[in-house]
Formats: sequence, structure tokens, C-alpha cells
Amino acid sequence: METNLAVLIDGDNIPSAYIKEMMEEIAKYGSPTIKRIYGDWTKPHLVKWKNVLLENAINPIQQYGYTQGKNATDSAMIIDAMDILYSDKVDGFCLVSSDSDFTRLATRLREAGKNVIGIGEKKTPEPFIVACDRFIYIEILKNSDKDSDQSSEKGGKSSKKKNVDKITPKVVRLISQTISDVADEDGWAFLGDVGSLLQKKQPNFDSRNYGFQKLTPMIHSIDKFEIESRTNQNSKFKLIYVRNKD
Repeated sequence: METNLAVLIDGDNIPSAYIKEMMEEIAKYGSPTIKRIYGDWTKPHLVKWKNVLLENAINPIQQYGYTQGKNATDSAMIIDAMDILYSDKVDGFCLVSSDSDFTRLATRLREAGKNVIGIGEKKTPEPFIVACDRFIYIEILKNSDKDSDQSSEKGGKSSKKKNVDKITPKVVRLISQTISDVADEDGWAFLGDVGSLLQKKQPNFDSRNYGFQKLTPMIHSIDKFEIESRTNQNSKFKLIYVRNKD
């Protein structure tokens, strides 16, 4: 059964240049049956959004700023989210914003048993990130295709070295501890379980943040881990297991 998602976009807080990649990313997690964007469409800074709304079937919600210094857009988005929640028409929400004002909303939606995906820029405050089940930086969506092209042109060598340098000892410790948490008596852990637990521990953990499209090549690039492929009797695809070397 397909997961139905409500996609709510803070138009004041997200650049329109990311819309194509953002909608493609959202489609990986479910069907965006409700798509709304909030903002004061009389303001000139939202003009660029108007050009892409029809192409992506996103419904613009007009919200005037009634009081100076108050964000009416946030209030409208929060009220709509709660109305959608009580209608019980969706299985999850995708909140697109870099604003920490939606932290309580994300927490409330999760308390109601809904899956919450956050999408925003890298400047997004930590409280909003950890309030989501998963948080995706829009910068990596925009750069992923570009990085792949550059890697192909250069044979992948310089790009790979650059990506490995971004992986800090703190990240390595996080992966190592997570492997230990789900490992069997021999120290081997199914990579799918490792990835799921990493996401729970750190909602913004994404191998693409470090330049890798998947977790497997990222793990493979770190010399502190072993990787083993095992035959899967129920599928043509092999199962990937990892363990700490030490």
C-alpha cells in the first residue's frame, strides 16, 4: 500500500530553484497527495515561485502579513497541518522549511503516529532537525547530479578523496557504535539495519552529505570497517553485512 504524504512548503523560507529535485526526492517516500505552499503572493520575492507552481501542481495559499514582525505564513501552515492531521487522509507529512518555528509541529505530528520528513537548507536549526523522523538538506539534492558528472569526468579519484576527507572521526564513531548495536555474536550487522538505526539516532544522517549516493560506498571508503556480500535465497540481490575491524 502506497504512503500518502502532505507536502507543506514555507515559501518565505525555501528557494524555488530546488523544486524539481525536491519533488523527485519526496516521491521516494510516498505519493504527495496534498501539495501546498504558503506565502504572501503580493510580495516580489515570491515571483520566482509562481513560475514553477503549475508545473508541479502545487496549490499556493495566500497569507497576508497582518502584523509587522509576525510570521503569518508559519501560522497558516501550522493550522493547515493540524486540519490535515485530523482529516486522517495522509500517512505522513513533509515539512519544507529551514525555520525552527515548525519544531513543535513536527513533534506533534509524530506524537499522532505520523511519519515526518523535513527538508531545508543546512542553516536549519538543530531542534527542527531532530524533531523529524528524517531530515534532508536541499543542497545535496541540487548538487548530487553535478557531483556524479564531475566524478565520471575525473574517473572519480579526486572527488572520492575529497569526499573521504569530509568524514570526521565523530561520524566514524557514530557508524561504528551503530554497527555494534545491531551486530550478531560474530560482530556482523545487516547494513539495512545499520542505516535505519543511524537515521533514528541522527535524522539528518545521509551518505549524500559526504558525497556518496549510497551508504555502502561510504562504508567501503572507511578502512575501519569490513563489508561482506551474502546470497539472498529470496531475491537476486545480495545482502550486505558490515562489521568493525577492531
